Amino acid sequence: MIALAQLKETLTPKASNSLFDVPLMYAMLMLIGVGFVMVTSASMPVAERLFDNPYHFTIRHTIFLVGSFILFWFATSVPMSWWKRSNPYLLLFGLVLLVVVLFIGREVNGAKRWIPLGPFGLQVAEASKLYFFSYIAGYLVRKRDEVQENIKGFAKPIMVFAVYAFLILMQPDLGTVVVMFVTTVGLLFLAGAKLWQFFALMLTGVSLVVLLIIVEPYRMARVVGFLEPWEDPFGKGYQLVQSLMAYGQGGWFGQGLGNSIQKLQYLPEAHNDFIFAVIAEELGFVGVFSIILLLGCLVSRALLIGQRALKASKEYEGYFALGIGIWFAFQAVVNIGASAGILPTKGLTLPFVSYGGSSLWVMTIAAGILQRIDFETKMSTRQATSRGGRR
Repeated sequence: MIALAQLKETLTPKASNSLFDVPLMYAMLMLIGVGFVMVTSASMPVAERLFDNPYHFTIRHTIFLVGSFILFWFATSVPMSWWKRSNPYLLLFGLVLLVVVLFIGREVNGAKRWIPLGPFGLQVAEASKLYFFSYIAGYLVRKRDEVQENIKGFAKPIMVFAVYAFLILMQPDLGTVVVMFVTTVGLLFLAGAKLWQFFALMLTGVSLVVLLIIVEPYRMARVVGFLEPWEDPFGKGYQLVQSLMAYGQGGWFGQGLGNSIQKLQYLPEAHNDFIFAVIAEELGFVGVFSIILLLGCLVSRALLIGQRALKASKEYEGYFALGIGIWFAFQAVVNIGASAGILPTKGLTLPFVSYGGSSLWVMTIAAGILQRIDFETKMSTRQATSRGGRR
């Protein structure tokens, strides 16, 4: 009987006493680890051709990772009261960055998105996303009644978004605008905006995106290429055709790590926007499914942290965490969907996996913020329980 009791105690799950979210941490670290391995594998051919050093992008990615862990530690150390107090100033700082990049930004493939910082570059739209979501979370706390009761409260954040969107489209970067729009709409919906306002905004947003696609020939070419890539496999459908070939060659278990054919300079941006296609080719369905599970864990933990914060009456923290969760989810869906031919190409990175310093840094800061929110929520809950127990 004693042995059975001990076995039952061992098998019974216990409540975690950790002051940080362990599944979120594991998911982030595993994605970062997979990203490092796959960036190394996918970038070696192009690095050898461009820089005569197959480890050029690996070295840079290592530097980005070191910076990311420093920023993660910093983000977990900053109280959420600072973010709440500073969000209007961060919003203004984001606007300044978006204006500055149009004048001094480094142009790559026809887009001015990076402010040069020595050998590296800061993609200001990535940082601006985080600042904007912080502002929206603060606005929903300050003006929640207005958002729920009249169109004025609903329209104000949309006007701020319109200014941000205009500056980002000047770079141009439609993908970031779409991510910000979806996250903003999602937060307004969760804050209790009326359904007719929600659907009206969705219809307006979709109409504007369609218009932006129609008026720019290169965007229209992307959509046409996405719908019928095999009609022009060596022209506008080339990248997607190569990506689909990588998926097709992967099978159940893949060709093996390092054995991708498409990364041998057939698939453009193999280590960046289309890294998921290389994962599919080298690791197969099992690898793809595992990465999706990790991303799902990351997103679900972010949403759960937000929900817990709202229940603990930490509204700003709750909305901020929910915004980060929606952002991660939508960006991952767009990246995977684009490489699999389900969605048009948008040039968005896969969270924590794709090569790119700015994206990795900002998303790591966002993950650190999630951990800080979870820590403060747990501390406030324990303090409330402790006070209740003393009574």
